[in-house]
Amino acid sequence: MNQPRVESGPAGYDGERFLVRQVPGARATKTYRCPGCDHEIRPGVAHLVAWPADDLGGAEDRRHWHTGCWNGRGSRGITRRWS
Repeated sequence: MNQPRVESGPAGYDGERFLVRQVPGARATKTYRCPGCDHEIRPGVAHLVAWPADDLGGAEDRRHWHTGCWNGRGSRGITRRWS
C-alpha cells in the first residue's frame, strides 16, 4: 500500500492538514459515501482516503473521497462535516 501524503483540508477546515492515501480500484472492496458529493463510491472504483493529520484517531476518522471531489475540495467544500 502506498504511503500517505500531507495535504490541506477541504473548505471549512482552514489551516487543518490531512493525510491522504490513494486506494487503487483493485483494493476498493467496500461501498463508501463520499463527503464531497454525498454519492456512493462503489467497490472497484479507485479513490482517496483522507484523515486529519493532527489527530491520532482510528479508522472512524477516515473518509473516502472520489478523486475529483477531493481535488475540488477547496472551492466546493463538503456535504457534511466530520463529527
